[in-house]
Amino acid sequence: MSVRELVVLGTASQVPTRHRNHNGYLLRWDGEGILFDPGEGTQRQMLRAGVAAHDINRICVTHFHGDHSLGLAGVIQRINLDQVPHPVTAHYPASGQRFFERLRHATAYRETVPLAEAPVADGGVLAATPSYTLEARRLDHPVESFGYRLTEPDGRRMLPERLAAHRIKGPDVGRIQREGALGGVALEDVSEVRRGQRFAFVMDTRLCDGAHELAEGCDMLVIESTFLDEDVALAGDHGHLTAGQAARVARDAGVRHLVLTHFSQRYSEPDEFERQARAAGFEGELSVAQDLVRVPVPKRAA
Repeated sequence: MSVRELVVLGTASQVPTRHRNHNGYLLRWDGEGILFDPGEGTQRQMLRAGVAAHDINRICVTHFHGDHSLGLAGVIQRINLDQVPHPVTAHYPASGQRFFERLRHATAYRETVPLAEAPVADGGVLAATPSYTLEARRLDHPVESFGYRLTEPDGRRMLPERLAAHRIKGPDVGRIQREGALGGVALEDVSEVRRGQRFAFVMDTRLCDGAHELAEGCDMLVIESTFLDEDVALAGDHGHLTAGQAARVARDAGVRHLVLTHFSQRYSEPDEFERQARAAGFEGELSVAQDLVRVPVPKRAA
């Protein structure tokens, strides 16, 4: 059975708290796992969340601030210690190559797993698989930062009433799907487009074109909301978003499920992030992320 869900490993920004670890997010997408921004303590959070090194196929780092990358050393070493049976690919800003190399080789260990380095120099398509296309867009932060987006290829949904009208049933249903036509009946006559699902991950950034492009039409958007709206000037100074700004990005992009995260330690009441997001006009599903929760990607829209 295919599973598409976000496993939240950590939700703090620069400073962890008693209840929030540094960043870390695993997206389960069918049979693959994509680990985003493993901050300090990610390896332990994986244990607490029931996530194994074997679950990781890709690592995507948005930028090289410590709360988004210091966990790389432990995660990479754990991948090798557990002898993960498949290659792992790491995506990260090319300008931070020296930081990646330092973290990858922070201490001595035995390398047993191929780790492909795929630095991101500019936006665009990074990888294409049968299940998704992975893209990156440049964000606006004091250090170079990229957001990521997964787009599932469009498919087709078979329509039972049209199949019945054309007397297509049993093995012939699979045949018309494979061949595109059967006995003068085209696949388009008995099916409709099934829009592929879309997921975006937007971390440290000010409002920018890249954030809007990544969010466009997403079923789920995971986005930083470091500050509350009353601290909008502080957010701009430090290259971050407020809850209201993040919600307006999601609202304007038609996002179905908004996940707010990356909260400053100055705030102790998470309900205020939800209140401000709703006040900004976002009406879809909304989660204020907490450590160790699992958030399902929404089911396909009819």
